[in-house]
Amino acid sequence: MIKTERAYKEAVEKLKQDREFIESEKLSFKDMGLTQEQIDLAIQPYISFHEQLKEEVDYYERIKRGEFDTVINLRNIGRTLIAYRIYIGMSQAELTEKLGVAPSQVSRDERNEYYGATIERIRDVMEAMNMFSITKIEPKEVQSA
Repeated sequence: MIKTERAYKEAVEKLKQDREFIESEKLSFKDMGLTQEQIDLAIQPYISFHEQLKEEVDYYERIKRGEFDTVINLRNIGRTLIAYRIYIGMSQAELTEKLGVAPSQVSRDERNEYYGATIERIRDVMEAMNMFSITKIEPKEVQSA
């Protein structure tokens, strides 16, 4: 993960160098008489590392723009919401009406098992279904100071 502006600039420069290196290797392999399939296979590791670095650069740029990933440590909340709706016999259409959103919104949320939904959306869905939950936070193991 890129954590500093200096590391970001170095990564951007490395991406440029990687692109040039990959193109150079492609030409070199072509001159050696390798087939396109062989060339693709030979450069795959370079492309893989390049793509990983590109993802890190993209993530850093999103952070700089103030675009943060949703952080929710509630692994199965989406499935639980859907299961509870089914359990109480509420249709998606009824949930849509109670939430005051477009039917496509509820359909999309359930298709994605509420992945990426905000805490507010999850709270609204729970309230619409008169659902109650208790969150208990416990350390995995106690660490002494």
